[in-house]
Amino acid sequence: MWDFSIGRTLGLMGQTLPFIAFRVIVYFAVAAAFVIVTGVGAGVGWGIGAFGDTEFQAGSTAWGGVIGFGLVAGAIFFLREYVLYLVKAGHIAVLVELLDGRPIPQGQTQIGYAQGLVRERFAETNVLFAVDQIVKAVLAGILGLLQGLTALLPIPGLQNVVGIARAFLRIAVGLMDEVILGYLFRTRAANPWAGAETAVVYYAQNYKVLLKNAAWLTVITYALAFVVFLLMLAPAAALVWFIPNAWGAGGFVFALLFAWAVKAALIEPFAIAAMMDVYFRVVEGQTPDPAWNDRIGQVSRKFRDLKERAANWAGGRPLPPSAGFTAPGGPVA
Repeated sequence: MWDFSIGRTLGLMGQTLPFIAFRVIVYFAVAAAFVIVTGVGAGVGWGIGAFGDTEFQAGSTAWGGVIGFGLVAGAIFFLREYVLYLVKAGHIAVLVELLDGRPIPQGQTQIGYAQGLVRERFAETNVLFAVDQIVKAVLAGILGLLQGLTALLPIPGLQNVVGIARAFLRIAVGLMDEVILGYLFRTRAANPWAGAETAVVYYAQNYKVLLKNAAWLTVITYALAFVVFLLMLAPAAALVWFIPNAWGAGGFVFALLFAWAVKAALIEPFAIAAMMDVYFRVVEGQTPDPAWNDRIGQVSRKFRDLKERAANWAGGRPLPPSAGFTAPGGPVA
């Protein structure tokens, strides 16, 4: 089946409870903002609709809710850099420390400690965000390469299997890019672009093991999120009654929002920790395969961009090496 330990991963979650609580606050605040601003927008639309007939008022109420929802979505889109920098990267950093057996602070100081690790590794949010976005694009290219390679194998039914796996992995790309960020924290790469290049090559040359585990984690993640969605339908529908003219789609949309918040705050970090554990153990002692480096470069323009940025990197500074730690495959430039 899978190669990660559910018990070990839950133990890691328990040791990062302050960060889990921080994630809950952030993501449920986002969900609450969607509900509140959507409700306010619908209320404003309802008030404007009072100047027309019943049909006009229903339409203006619906449009008010949609505009309110869109305003929050736009704000979240522009703040996604800082969410990645302050919330996701910080949690990844402390999970890496735990996976490598290093102690981390407990309580509120854990969050400050994690953000200090992120600032040391990525002094500017735009560098972290740019690395994350390019890695996502490169991973998508690798999926296309893997599907192309399997097309050459004369195994009946293989294409159907790979097609299903590809669908899973398309969803799991967001998970793998955060695992690669974890690799950058773990290796203390002075050049984040070169570290990311190495990490994606490791991903490609170990795709069988990593694809299998990512597929399992994707199933687990979305199955749990679906259960949360079903549980949230009733309270979300109750919230809709506070919106003038009872916005019809509101209950479904709000239930999706709360399910997303639970997934992002509680389920996703479990999947990331499990996948990092598998990835770190698989790549331990390996060196990047030049053949895979060439293959990825041939199919992914973003990978060529990544290599160019690695070659031209002149910023940042290396962290002091951790006691007793040797980067997989030797030091990373």
